[in-house]
Amino acid sequence: MQTIKHALTGLAAFASLTFAAPAWADEITLDSNSIGDSFTVNFDGFSGGTSIDGLTSSATFTLTGITSTGYVFDYSVSNTTSGSLDSRVSSFAFDVDPGIVDASSTGAFSYSVLSSKYPNGIGTVDVCFKGGDSNSCGGNSGGVLTGDTGTGSLTLGFDAAPEAITISDFFVRYQSISGAGNITSASGAGTISSSSSSSSGGTPVPEPGMMGILGLGLAGLAFARRRPRRGTAHPATA
Repeated sequence: MQTIKHALTGLAAFASLTFAAPAWADEITLDSNSIGDSFTVNFDGFSGGTSIDGLTSSATFTLTGITSTGYVFDYSVSNTTSGSLDSRVSSFAFDVDPGIVDASSTGAFSYSVLSSKYPNGIGTVDVCFKGGDSNSCGGNSGGVLTGDTGTGSLTLGFDAAPEAITISDFFVRYQSISGAGNITSASGAGTISSSSSSSSGGTPVPEPGMMGILGLGLAGLAFARRRPRRGTAHPATA
């Protein structure tokens, strides 16, 4: 009985986890078939090991073209900070595979830096796009205030444009924070929440309902296989 209890407890825990909200992978692969496709990244907010409720933002990227040396995107960054908080999104960043050799941008985040350190324990990012001119992505002027949206375009440059690129590890930088105690700056990590791309990246995790059904089915199977048998024993099926 103890073995059955342990098995069912573990499977029940698995089933409860699978009923959580659906999630998307935090990387996306794009190629020439993805031109015109968009994907949206949702960001949270944290400082050190402290999560900051209400500190949020989002960014939507659309691949508009591929040149002989670069991938070109339109971007739209919205500062969705809510509640009693105010903030300014001063930069956003991500990693690119294969590695880029340069980057440029226009609009609300018209400055770019390669291989820059991002604060709050994130470390070095491949590229950062920021609202103000500085030597790093740690602190900048400009950007997007609470409730506002900033748009523009950006180009990821290569010696020669690869057949496909993978963008991953999305981050954002918040500054001028008020309403969060003594926290005045923070970072955020992003998750891809939607994508119109038909490429291999941005594939959604299976629907939570289906995973929950799988968990319950496994629990039932475990119970049936371990239930005491009555009468003549029968050979186990393959």
